[in-house]
Amino acid sequence: MSRVALTDTVTIHYTAQLESGELIDATDKDRPLTLAIGRGTLFPAVEACLFGMVPGETRSVHVQPEDAYGHHLDDLMQVVPRKNFPDKADLSPGMILSLTIKKEGKQHAIPATVVEADGDTVTVDYNHPLAGQVIVYTVTLVGINN
Repeated sequence: MSRVALTDTVTIHYTAQLESGELIDATDKDRPLTLAIGRGTLFPAVEACLFGMVPGETRSVHVQPEDAYGHHLDDLMQVVPRKNFPDKADLSPGMILSLTIKKEGKQHAIPATVVEADGDTVTVDYNHPLAGQVIVYTVTLVGINN
């Protein structure tokens, strides 16, 4: 029976969960994912766990923050004056905003999560919402497509 190798294209089902068990992503049971190993479709740690698998086999891998969305960085938290937002904006913790920043002379729209909003200031977090989290992938190999 053939095993997954470096240059293979494979079809898989997977779930991605936080260590708490909260589901964050999964393939539809009727629509597996087909991917070429090494193309970066999934995190490298997930693709690496596929090596040597045979169709029908299931494996789990814990992807550490540094191999996923990075560690949560305090310097990516920012307190912004409330006056920088539209007067009627209903800002509440957990809301994800698209904010514009200037970097290297260009404007970039990036997501930021509202952490706190009071009368004069809004605290936003520019970290990815999954930063600092270990993500547990459970992968089942459906087939090797050579």
